[in-house]
Amino acid sequence: MPFATPHYIFSLILYLFYDTIYQKGILLINLDKKALKRESIILASLKLFSSNGFHKTTIPDIAKQLNMSVGNLYNYFKSKDILAKELLKYTSETVGAEIRKVNALDTSTEKKIKMIVELYFSMAKERPEMIEYFLRVYLSYRDVFKDGCEGMLCVSGFVTEIMIFFDNGVECGELRDQDFFSAFGLFMGYLGGMVFLKGEEILPNELEAYIDDISYNIYNALKR
Repeated sequence: MPFATPHYIFSLILYLFYDTIYQKGILLINLDKKALKRESIILASLKLFSSNGFHKTTIPDIAKQLNMSVGNLYNYFKSKDILAKELLKYTSETVGAEIRKVNALDTSTEKKIKMIVELYFSMAKERPEMIEYFLRVYLSYRDVFKDGCEGMLCVSGFVTEIMIFFDNGVECGELRDQDFFSAFGLFMGYLGGMVFLKGEEILPNELEAYIDDISYNIYNALKR
């Protein structure tokens, strides 16, 4: 059997290289498509759960909204409870990512508080389904989240960034060193309460009108 020529070996290596790249490219395209479809299910589910209620919204309702079969949707999420937990994680990570940007800024804690209030109120206005899901689904149907979302496991993306915010505020000397849950409850009580009142159409003004007062109150309640 004759030895393979250098040209043949080089051609074979080149072929294997491009074939590998091609196969990986196809795999990445398929993964991207699946990720986009998964996110579209999450976004549609958030809107339906927030507007129609958790128990009134079914998997067939979500599939119909997306023009996909129920069976195909189950390929992404095996049950409505699993989907509910993923929605909570998605919401938490989305809000947490925005607070992470605030935490990275070289500015005072007082200004950061106002930025967090602004972004929370902005999200409540522009993407209300995310805040509504947390307030009206997560807090109302805790039995759905008892397995797999113990403690703050499914909201860790958001809670971690708030924790970092408090730690940084204490470290720079602007905030009192206090129990995390006391500070967290105060902060979120203001934000959640105002969004709830707006959702119930009780507030006479838009949320933006209260940003300065809410930020001032939070800072003064937490400052050293």
